[in-house]
Amino acid sequence: MQLTDFNPDTFLQDYWQKKPLLIKNPWRSWEDPLEPDDLAGLACEEGVESRLITQTDAAGGWALEQGPFPETRFGELGEEQWTLLVQAVDHYVPEVAALIEPFRFIPNWRIDDVMVSYATEGGGVGPHFDQYDVFLIQGLGQRRWQVGVSCDEDTNLMPHDDLRLLANFDATDEWICEPGDIVYIPPGVAHNGVAVDQHCMTYSIGFRAPSRSELIGYWIDDLLADMKDDDRYGDPVMKPQENPGEIQPEAIQRLHNMIMEKIGDREAFARWFGQYSSTPKYPDVDWRTEEAIGVLQIRKNLASGLPLYRNPASRFSYIRQSAGSVLLFVDGACYTCADQTSAFAEQLCVQDRVELDEKFVGSDDVITLISELYDRGSLIFDNNR
Repeated sequence: MQLTDFNPDTFLQDYWQKKPLLIKNPWRSWEDPLEPDDLAGLACEEGVESRLITQTDAAGGWALEQGPFPETRFGELGEEQWTLLVQAVDHYVPEVAALIEPFRFIPNWRIDDVMVSYATEGGGVGPHFDQYDVFLIQGLGQRRWQVGVSCDEDTNLMPHDDLRLLANFDATDEWICEPGDIVYIPPGVAHNGVAVDQHCMTYSIGFRAPSRSELIGYWIDDLLADMKDDDRYGDPVMKPQENPGEIQPEAIQRLHNMIMEKIGDREAFARWFGQYSSTPKYPDVDWRTEEAIGVLQIRKNLASGLPLYRNPASRFSYIRQSAGSVLLFVDGACYTCADQTSAFAEQLCVQDRVELDEKFVGSDDVITLISELYDRGSLIFDNNR
């Protein structure tokens, strides 16, 4: 799927993380990639993260249920106002994963997943704000979107154990979105979407934004795992102190250096962040093949023209190194790539279908890398697309 009449440079300069934007049906050809019944079917499956939000009374009460749901649950809802939300639908439906491709002007490591929602008339999740950027693509039906002011952790919320709903919401803009329309919401901006039709679907492309505390905490945890207990403070050149209660500047400097030498290692941080940011959204899901494929079968599949794709649930990114090599990060693993493998690694991160030039097919190192990624479930051969 492609966008028309949309300029990524202008968008990034004027709107990204600055202000909301309504983009009227910019698709060359819009068609819903998913049926409501298929979404409901996913919400009934084990291992698929899903939620059901219902408005419980005329006073505006809200209730949240976590999936998976029994198949009979949706038929029991009757004429209630409700919304079904299913996370990471792109992991299971290639047509939904294709919605991400037009937004690849945002780096891979920032992309989270595609959440799909279905709502009955009047249904929604209530006025709220998120800590991340999101593109809200309207599918089936219509939805009224209202946007408000910027919020933060001091903004008043309704008393609710499970939902972070705004206690006060005043709309500054309001749009009726039809199929193919897109609303962009920056982090922290209050918004509220309400289904106008009886059947309403929205595809939400969300982005990741690690917090400072998250980065520090996980980076330190990784460092601690490799530290030795005998790596300790030392002061072999010591002089008597007039007051033993003073912690002298020299000691503070040595202690500070002990810490900064580790956490200030930029190269080590870069490698860690590549692995950390490419860890799958659901790392406990095992996509590995039952049997190793081997390089001979890889070559046969490629020679026969069998299409090779990235697994939509996998995350790919790379960091360029000196001398033309790159570190390729796939699903939390790091691969050091040089020469032709380096060029292939960069190409591998561009789009979901993997195109191989003859020079790559003839490279033993490239084929070995493909074999390893295939066995991990990060690459797949698929003749059904």
